Amino acid sequence: MTTRNDPTPAPVSVPPASIAQVTGGPAVQLPTAFGYFTARAWTDSATGVEHLSITSPVRPDTAPLVRLHSECLTGDVFASFRCDCGEQLDQALALIAEQGGTVLYLRGQEGRGIGLANKIRAYALQEDGADTVEANEQLGLPVDARDYSAAASILHAMGLDNIRLLSNNPAKSSTLSGYGIGVVEMISSEVPSREQNLRYLQTKRDRMDHRLALLEDHPVHQS
Repeated sequence: MTTRNDPTPAPVSVPPASIAQVTGGPAVQLPTAFGYFTARAWTDSATGVEHLSITSPVRPDTAPLVRLHSECLTGDVFASFRCDCGEQLDQALALIAEQGGTVLYLRGQEGRGIGLANKIRAYALQEDGADTVEANEQLGLPVDARDYSAAASILHAMGLDNIRLLSNNPAKSSTLSGYGIGVVEMISSEVPSREQNLRYLQTKRDRMDHRLALLEDHPVHQS
């Protein structure tokens, strides 16, 4: 894990009225293999999409660690090696349990927001030679259709106005800043690459500006 102290990217200007409105349900205990958490469901009032916060108590002398984790059925549930999502989720839960903070599990963001069926269609195009960006473009879909308005609204509702962001994606930081969430530090969420996801990660680094130093520093894992 790498800590980055470089400046937060410039915030994106977002009109206050554009932030999502969310309602939260009751907080319940969630015992897991990674530790004991408090879980709470949140509903986006406009879309009806339900999200989940998974929280561990924060130390008083540090900003909470926060991971915005986009739903990925293939990676999170079936441990697919085509992406790094499942391993990133495991890493995030372990770090949140240790350091305190929140994993926001954001539903409706499968395949960077294109949905499960389209993600599988994109996989088929990747098997014919396209990279993950080209596959979306060939389908006539956005490269990244995710929206973090609901995530920002949930963070505000939880009182998490200044955070340490567990992410390799500077765009998440700048977008949250535009919604009034202060990102005081970015913490790497990179996990070692595998033979099956190396090109995917290289594309995220080279074409989507993700910070992935391990691609150069570590050998590819074999399955």
